[in-house]
Amino acid sequence: MFEYRELIRNLTIAELKNRYQNTSLGFLWSLLSPFLMALVLWFVFKNLFKQEPNFAINLIVGIMMWRFFATATSACLQGIVSKPNLVTKVYLPRQILVLSSALSALIGSLLEFVVLIPIIYFLLGYLPWTIILYPFIHFIFFLAIYGLGLLLSSFYVYFRDLSQIWEVLISILIYCSPIIYPISVVPAYLVKYYMLNPITHFVFIYRDLMINGQLPSLTNLVVVVLFALIMLLIGNLVFSKLQRRFAEEI
Repeated sequence: MFEYRELIRNLTIAELKNRYQNTSLGFLWSLLSPFLMALVLWFVFKNLFKQEPNFAINLIVGIMMWRFFATATSACLQGIVSKPNLVTKVYLPRQILVLSSALSALIGSLLEFVVLIPIIYFLLGYLPWTIILYPFIHFIFFLAIYGLGLLLSSFYVYFRDLSQIWEVLISILIYCSPIIYPISVVPAYLVKYYMLNPITHFVFIYRDLMINGQLPSLTNLVVVVLFALIMLLIGNLVFSKLQRRFAEEI
């Protein structure tokens, strides 16, 4: 992969350009979209969760995190099928095509984080020192997404309905994670099922680091690291097995 670093860079830049071409606001849409969504959700739920401390900033951080997950996995899913010429006519590690899609989403999310910093300061009145650990947890999240992206992209070559199925699953999963509402409103008997969802652990860590000024719990950290490693392992194994017939299926 390191030998193809220049190609990865060019493909990533091309992904970013294609995403915002023919739009008047360009990259600004990636900033406006999560803030507008958070604003609408805050307006709808502000009275329901008004007793929750820092509800607005918790919502924004959750939406930003979720946007990265949804955007990156959807882009990775199309990573092979959307580049048929590179699959059928050029020899290269095909994982690169998925990696470039994940990297373009990563760059967008990092720029959103830069814009988020002054908003956190404005809403909290200070910046938690733990925010400097944001790149660490974001990199772990990126590895998990890349592993999942390898899995999705390889299946999508053979099963094109997966795009619609994944879109539905993404819509369901956001409501099965404490992103637009606090975990405190979840009935006690359901919390154990929420904790089986790795996204829940990522949500807790992001909010601890960026809002609460706390280091993540060992349990949350172990869960997200294991999840990332497992997704990378499974994604690479499945991708390596299925890629043999990519050129024929595309």
